[in-house]
Amino acid sequence: MTSATKPVSAKPASVTRLGKHQARMGYLFIMPTMLLFAVFMVIPVGMALYLSFTNYDVLSSNDWVGMDNYRRLFGDDLYWKTFVNVMIYAVVFVPFNVLISLLLAILLNRAARGVKALRTFYYLPTLTSAVAAATVWIWMLHPEYGLVNGILSLFGITGPAWVSQTDTAMLSIIMMTLWQSVGSNMIIYLAGLQGVPDYLYESARLDGASKFDCLRYITWPQLRPTTFLVSTMSIIGALQLFDQAFVLTQGGPANATKTPVYLIYQQGFNQLQMGYASSQAFVLAMAILVFSLISMKINKSEESIV
Repeated sequence: MTSATKPVSAKPASVTRLGKHQARMGYLFIMPTMLLFAVFMVIPVGMALYLSFTNYDVLSSNDWVGMDNYRRLFGDDLYWKTFVNVMIYAVVFVPFNVLISLLLAILLNRAARGVKALRTFYYLPTLTSAVAAATVWIWMLHPEYGLVNGILSLFGITGPAWVSQTDTAMLSIIMMTLWQSVGSNMIIYLAGLQGVPDYLYESARLDGASKFDCLRYITWPQLRPTTFLVSTMSIIGALQLFDQAFVLTQGGPANATKTPVYLIYQQGFNQLQMGYASSQAFVLAMAILVFSLISMKINKSEESIV
């Protein structure tokens, strides 16, 4: 006698209809965002890619030139000088950005009176427009009437012409961007500090560890992912630097502060070489993409070790 096979229970029709309805509503809700992404991101990127293979100059020419723009680009000394400039900028800016942001976060990571007001005070420059901030810094760095040189004169130091000399122009941009960016990175570090378990500090204090030992052996290792994030964002921001160089120094003197984005702007909108500017933009985008992929790879390897 054979046993009867147990019938497979089918899902109720109402459940199936509910799932389809939820899927349709989900697609409906994300459709406006996807349309905006396509209109303002996908289509312009596709058009720029096409233009990078043409000699488009806005006025008349729009002929296909193949790889000529890219061959010209790899022989363009000024374009590669802009990458050297942002490398110099990043070498100085990133360590100071990490150090100042971390110190501010440690000082303000406590339940004391007035701490919230101080956090707001240090975060406010982040909300300031880069163009407006650069305009103010032009006055602050004025060689004769500027606030910075005025403070230096109190100590008997003759301040330089900050934005007009090749050896101080990049330093001027670094000072301004530090002033404007440490607030946001301080908030990131505050979030990281508040995620460090308290029992680690309690155990260390019971073992006789000093505050410096806690900082060195507990806080800093625990903040390694946060530091990696801040450093990566800072380097990518350095590759995209434009507003500060445009307003503060106009890329000078002698191209000492000219950045890749600023050069792309000049080629495209001043000289109307849109095709060549598009090829420069795509090389810059590929550089940022490669750096981002390498950063993610390093981050994953460090997480696996931890």
